[in-house]
Amino acid sequence: MATPDNQTLTFLIFCLSFVVMIPTLHAHIADFDDFWRERELQAKQNLENEYHPNPEQVTEHFNDRVARTLSEFGANNTTRRWLRKKRSISSCKATNPMDQCWRCDPNWEKNRKRLADCVLGFGRNTTGGKDGPIYIVTDGADDLLNPAPGTLRHAVTRNGPLWITFARSMIIKLKEELLMTSDKTIDGRGANVHIAYGAGITIQFMKNVILHNIHIHHILPGNGGLIQDGANHVGLRTRSDGDGISVFGSTNIWLDHLSIYKCSDGIIDIIQGSTAITISNCHITDHNDVMLFGAHDNYTPDEKMQVTVAFTRFGKNLVQRMPRIRFGFVHVVNNDYTYWNMYAIGGSSHPTIISQGNRFRAPRNIAAKEVLKREFTSPEVWKNWDWSSEGDVLLNGAIFIESGDPNAAKKYGVQKMVAFKPGQMVPMLVEFSGTLICNPSKPC
Repeated sequence: MATPDNQTLTFLIFCLSFVVMIPTLHAHIADFDDFWRERELQAKQNLENEYHPNPEQVTEHFNDRVARTLSEFGANNTTRRWLRKKRSISSCKATNPMDQCWRCDPNWEKNRKRLADCVLGFGRNTTGGKDGPIYIVTDGADDLLNPAPGTLRHAVTRNGPLWITFARSMIIKLKEELLMTSDKTIDGRGANVHIAYGAGITIQFMKNVILHNIHIHHILPGNGGLIQDGANHVGLRTRSDGDGISVFGSTNIWLDHLSIYKCSDGIIDIIQGSTAITISNCHITDHNDVMLFGAHDNYTPDEKMQVTVAFTRFGKNLVQRMPRIRFGFVHVVNNDYTYWNMYAIGGSSHPTIISQGNRFRAPRNIAAKEVLKREFTSPEVWKNWDWSSEGDVLLNGAIFIESGDPNAAKKYGVQKMVAFKPGQMVPMLVEFSGTLICNPSKPC
């Protein structure tokens, strides 16, 4: 048998290394054709356009809105006094500023697009399909190559903005990952919609997407293959991981009032140059690796990643990564951490983490009392990372070890929340996390 020469071996090694790199760089795109190259180039430009050079201005804007809401509900009171007071409030119990923006409108069904004006945080410029017509999903079937009109896959692969709603309650079992396109809203209000027992949702090289009021659970890895990913394009995909929601190289994303649990890989992944994202009012349970923000310690474009996680209930049977962060700036605010098995918030590669007004309830395990975990890094390094806590409530022996600039709180504007003691008000702020039951002609 002939022995390959050095030049041939070099070429083979190059080809093999390129194949290995493809999943990292292009996440499950088996055929990176002109269609996807154009999307990638636009996504890189979106990252530059949407990165906020002064993130403290965004946190201050968020804090001011929350402070006004808490003032209306008497935020200087204790939680117990709030629980007595809420009985006298009207039947509309919108208890945080995003919900107050739309939930008390009895005509929400006719004014669905008002929702797009309500997002705060880094995703606050997200409008989804506000500028397009309403598209009604009538059929829970899923065809990968020729999705029929009236199905969810047909809706999300159309060109231009669409506000997608559902004619009835349904369970949609996706045969392979659902590839979202830009300028779309999936709005599950008025129906009981489950994405379950199949593949998850992928937002890749896209911009301006809202996912609202749907259940996502029991998500399985996909086998890949040919899948429609645009109105006039079918792409070849490799195997998907089984994430509930995967955000890859995308900007202006708002994930709101979702109930998510039991996915094969992550609940929500935000990676590879994604920014301008808000996750809010979600209820997450029964999972190990919950949220991953930034996939690699050497992918420096994620330094421009900016994410807000707010008003979310991290519920039963969660282990870790709420979130786990590489690079970037993450504002974790007014969430309820009711349980973790290993740790709540972790990170590596010098991310900035501003924790504000959260309630952390540590598990019984004496070895898991720390809220934070710095991954694969010595104290000599992480002591310079800005990880700050302001107004957090630490229960059952929870420990939050801050690091970095002692004035980080002032630098990032988190002092705005102190006067209102927001951590004590977390039960109110997250009371309606997860999917809502919304009936026409009544406040949602």
